[in-house]
Amino acid sequence: MPYVVLAFAILFEITATLSLRASEGFSKAGPSVIVVAGYLISFVLMAKALTALNVGPVYAIWSALGTVGAFVGGVVLFQEPVRPLSIAGAVIVVAGVVVMSLGGGVRHG
Repeated sequence: MPYVVLAFAILFEITATLSLRASEGFSKAGPSVIVVAGYLISFVLMAKALTALNVGPVYAIWSALGTVGAFVGGVVLFQEPVRPLSIAGAVIVVAGVVVMSLGGGVRHG
């Protein structure tokens, strides 16, 4: 169950980050509200997941998948460019999370 909570935390973080781009410097009210609410909900859900999981790997998973999700969302929603180095960076970020998870585990105990 903590992984489901973490997955929702990641989805809210991605939504908030993409809304940050759409808010145009907080000049648009709708996206600005989504930014604040999205990050708040994301942090609350991540805190809930951390009651059962270790902080290092959880934060790595949250930030890495959030980064990759924001990258993909930027490409799809805002037609941001896809460059080979950006793809390589995303692969490296995900590989780092895998290595961290293998090395430290993710359950309290």
